[in-house]
Amino acid sequence: MSVFTDMESEVRSYSRAWPTVFTVARGSELRDETGRTYLDFFAGAGALNYGHNPPELKPALLEYLADDGITHGLDMHTAAKGVFLEHLRGLVLAPRGLDHRVQFPGPGGTNAIEAALKLARKVTGRHKVGYFERGFHGMTLGALAVTANPAKRAAAGVPLPHAVPMPFDHLADDDERAVIRLLRSLEEASADGPLAAVVVETVQGEGGINPARPAWLKALASWTRVHGTLLVVDDIQMGCGRTGPFFSFESSGITPDIICLSKSISGYGMPMALTLMRPEYDVWQPGEHNGTFRGYNPAFVTAARALEVFWSDHALQSRTVTLGERVRRSLTGTADRHGLPTPRGRGLAWGLPLERPSAARAVCDAAYRAGLLLETAGPRDEVVKLLPPLTVTDGELERGLAILDEAVATVVSSRALAA
Repeated sequence: MSVFTDMESEVRSYSRAWPTVFTVARGSELRDETGRTYLDFFAGAGALNYGHNPPELKPALLEYLADDGITHGLDMHTAAKGVFLEHLRGLVLAPRGLDHRVQFPGPGGTNAIEAALKLARKVTGRHKVGYFERGFHGMTLGALAVTANPAKRAAAGVPLPHAVPMPFDHLADDDERAVIRLLRSLEEASADGPLAAVVVETVQGEGGINPARPAWLKALASWTRVHGTLLVVDDIQMGCGRTGPFFSFESSGITPDIICLSKSISGYGMPMALTLMRPEYDVWQPGEHNGTFRGYNPAFVTAARALEVFWSDHALQSRTVTLGERVRRSLTGTADRHGLPTPRGRGLAWGLPLERPSAARAVCDAAYRAGLLLETAGPRDEVVKLLPPLTVTDGELERGLAILDEAVATVVSSRALAA
């Protein structure tokens, strides 16, 4: 372990919560150098929706590399990219009535957001962008400007202008009151000049697993249409089936102007990001937005295969919804037994809120000691966050939920005794 503490920057985070050296990963499990196995309900922060080294994808990747397939291609035409685009159009976009153009902005989600913000400002000629409390969109300066977390914003070290915060859907309000609050905040945000775009997560991930309701999202989409403001949906963590449908916004019936994808779009945890825009908004000049690693071809190979395997029918979507209901019942039982707030989530993205941030951290630490990887989320890290792979087995899911329940019981009991 000394090489990590001696050489790595203090900025490292997950390795502090999980102080071991991992060596092997398969499906929903990780194994460390001591041979101990851990259930992974973190899934690369949503980058491993199909699990570690999915066997359905591995042969295609190995064959591609063995045949000296193109790895680095900038934005050149390659056979791997062509197959991926055909699969994306045929299996994802066309069946959903979407004709969005595809931009490869760079290797990560923050690259997709940066491209979306630049494009919205170019299309509209406006500067300001609206964003929502508790939202998270990336760590580069443009994406950070529309990220709500004060600590992350402060780390920029410079002002983050031309971005306006607004309240997210409040589940304590009924639909009508939530929509009224939204419309009022949009009018206030645009009082001194129209908005170029509004960027939103339909289910906030890092913000604590906060789902927006269909009525709220429809009101937002309607307002942006009327005011010539582009609607940008950040589906980086909640897309690729995490909430059930391929896109998290499908159940609301809205059609975003721009969609940002990354994380699980490669299918294999490899770097890849997409910015999808309506054809009329594809006003880029050649090379106006680019990046050295915007075309990582091994990721195209596994992404195409993932779409073919998992999105040729509705089986994965249906199973994700079914498992999500199982998670909801289990977490609700845990919350009821220990007097905790109601769990929040959709599909296989769930958050269990605790009253104190230290308690959430303690639950995750206890789960780790019992062999389950979880992370915290929320503005104060007060939520225990579950993102198991969509391919988790029934037995693994039950085992992980049991470990979590026991971890909560241990923490609540110990703190009650201490009080």
